[in-house]
Amino acid sequence: MADPAALRRPRRLNLVTEPILPRIRPAIAALAPYRQGKQAGPDAFKLSSNENPFDPLPSVLEALQSTTPINRYPDATAGRLRARLGARYGVEPDQVHVASGSVSILHQLILATASVGDEVIYAWRSFEAYPSLPLVAGATGVQVPLTADSRHDLDAMADAVTDRTRAIILCTPNNPTGPIITSAEFAAFVERVPNDVLIILDEAYTEFVTAPDAVDGLAERVFEQHPNVVVLRTFSKAYGLAGLRVGYAIGHEKVLDAARTTGIPLSVTSAAENAAIASLDAEPELLERVAVIVERRARLLDGLRAQGWDVPDSQSNFVWLPAGERTDEVAAAFVENDLIVRPFSGDGIRISVGEEDSIARVLEVAASVR
Repeated sequence: MADPAALRRPRRLNLVTEPILPRIRPAIAALAPYRQGKQAGPDAFKLSSNENPFDPLPSVLEALQSTTPINRYPDATAGRLRARLGARYGVEPDQVHVASGSVSILHQLILATASVGDEVIYAWRSFEAYPSLPLVAGATGVQVPLTADSRHDLDAMADAVTDRTRAIILCTPNNPTGPIITSAEFAAFVERVPNDVLIILDEAYTEFVTAPDAVDGLAERVFEQHPNVVVLRTFSKAYGLAGLRVGYAIGHEKVLDAARTTGIPLSVTSAAENAAIASLDAEPELLERVAVIVERRARLLDGLRAQGWDVPDSQSNFVWLPAGERTDEVAAAFVENDLIVRPFSGDGIRISVGEEDSIARVLEVAASVR
């Protein structure tokens, strides 16, 4: 017989329908989140995220140990680092903007310049975060295909400029394919672009460049000749501070003020600022490490080309394997051999230049699937 008291107790009704959630913009709901390079196990080489394989220098670690106590907010302006970079490049601190990685500055600049009805031009394939930037701002991304040799087609990009264009992103060396934009190419391109269109020169991998004709936005001071140009750099790659997230931009003060307005306050930690300054102090040692990575890159390129792979001329800390329709199959072979690479289905595979012991293994697997 049923317990009368139990019958009187309220019962929870379990609904099988989905809960009603806040309305999300359709474009955002359809956007895939940024996909980070796959992590590696303890016995595998992680070659998927273009990280520096070397541990931080002792002097950088020492600087980290003397950071501001974590119960205090950091300097919202990263003033010491901005002053240091300003002195380095001969500009005022207000012409320097520091944020949590160069991609954060990209996001801020697009938010500041583009909205509904506007367009943002970028090459494709290029950095996989680029498509989301205009979309989040409500603008339209305009993709311009790379040339047959995996380089920016700057003539086609200039042809794509319309009255709706608000910003153009140029990645040199291009991630994930590796080739550069030359100084002459960039100069000709800027002359074709209206002065009120922002040109973002993303030079995240510039320290690895050895090509003498490559554009160098800071050495050439392109931001002075053309106030609509902003140059991006980062401490994540050559300086080995990917885990601390600190990047910077140099350009016209009013353009960077707009980026600062759209940024999240206090996003650069004291640890990141101190480590960046210490890395600048230790730059000769860090550049020695860069030279080692460049030498490994050369061996990878030579070895892959000797096997018959049509590999573009990478000027970065990664190489591009144009595997096309076989991309997923080839990437699986690398993973089976404890080499974590970055596949782009239907296109190719980006392989970061990693530890010395990884070089021979990459070439061995590449030969086995060729």
